[in-house]
This record gives sequence, C-alpha cells and structure tokens, in this order.
Amino acid sequence: MKDSEQDRRIRSYVLRKGRMTPGQQRAFNENWAQWGLEHADGTLDFDRVFGRPGPRVLEIGFGMGQSLVAMASAAPETNFVGIEVHRPGVGRLLHSMADEGVGNIRIYCHDAVEVLRDCIADDSLDTVQVFFPDPWHKKRHHKRRLIQPEFVDRLRCKLKPGGILHLATDWENYAEQMMEVLSEADGYANTIASGEFAPRPESRPLTKFEARGERLGHGVWDLLFTRTD
Repeated sequence: MKDSEQDRRIRSYVLRKGRMTPGQQRAFNENWAQWGLEHADGTLDFDRVFGRPGPRVLEIGFGMGQSLVAMASAAPETNFVGIEVHRPGVGRLLHSMADEGVGNIRIYCHDAVEVLRDCIADDSLDTVQVFFPDPWHKKRHHKRRLIQPEFVDRLRCKLKPGGILHLATDWENYAEQMMEVLSEADGYANTIASGEFAPRPESRPLTKFEARGERLGHGVWDLLFTRTD
C-alpha cells in the first residue's frame, strides 16, 4: 500500500472543540517562534534545532502538556519533540515551558502521521511515547484507534535499533489490543516478557487524572517494546 493511501486511513487525532484562553494565546504568540516547529520545513535536524546532541524523545498527542513538561524538566539532557493538533494544548504547553523555565522541548502543531512521514528521519529516535490516546471505546469505532499494525510499523522505522516504544492507556480493552498489535508486529520485542504489561516507569509522571483513577480502582496499562532490527 502506498503511503498516501495509508495516510488516508491512519489519523493520529480527532480535532476537539475549544478555544484558547487569553493566556494560552499570549503564550503561543510569544513563544512559538522560539519553540515551535513547522511541518513545511521538512526533515528535522535535531542537533541544529536544539543546539546540541542528546537523546531524542518524540511524544505523540501530549494533550495539555503537563507530563511532557515534567519529563523534560527531570531530564534536561534529553531533547523532546511533542506533536499535538489541539491548539489550546499547545498554548498551555508553551505557557508551562516559559513559566517553569523548561527549554528542551520543541513542538509541532500538526498531524503526527504527516510529521512522521515528512519530518522525522528513519533510525533517528531513542524513544517514541503515546500516552492515553483516544480509546474509541465503542466497538464499532475500534478501527479508528491510533495503535494499528501499519502505524506501529511506521514508528518502528523511525526508532533507532534498540529504541523504545512506550504506550499507556487507561482502557483495558485498548491495552489488550495494543498488546496484540505489538506482539504480532515484526521488529519489536517486549522489554518485560511476552504478553506482559510493564509497571509504570518513573520517567512517566503520574498525572492527577491517573492518581484519581487509581484511588477509584481504575487501571492503567503501560507497554514497553524495543526495536530489535
């Protein structure tokens, strides 16, 4: 299947309604030129954009960006790239970066499928993380879920050999689907054991939403797979 045909099938997001707050818009206006990345600029030169070498982490769908800022603050030597189409979330992340003095994140406000295809070189990433993607909980909508065989194959090409794909979800059915897709995918191996979910790594911050879910007995499932070839 040609990439253009795949791109029509794979969609990394559903564009949610919502306007930027004045603070989010101000943060966007003041900081996008410094930390924003444009899909139209083509292949990303990490070392030039960050002004240094370093481990490369790509997060797809960072929401409002709280956990991404926390991770970047805790790992200042690592270069993080976040992708999010929801502009209020981008504005909130830019505000948090400026407010907390976190400068090791760059941001695409664009569809991740197109960014992966046009901007991220093969064999260039140490980690790809996708946390709490839309679960499309109705059975008839499962085909819309992001984690599908062709998408994880595309992610594998962008990872360096030995690189990590880290997924997390709070929907058990989606976790099971993720495990099935990755267990059957070529070029991946479970870093824990075959069919086993991972304990939450310390590198993934515990969000307020997740902590509340834990208190209510809700589960969260992490998957850690490595590229083997």
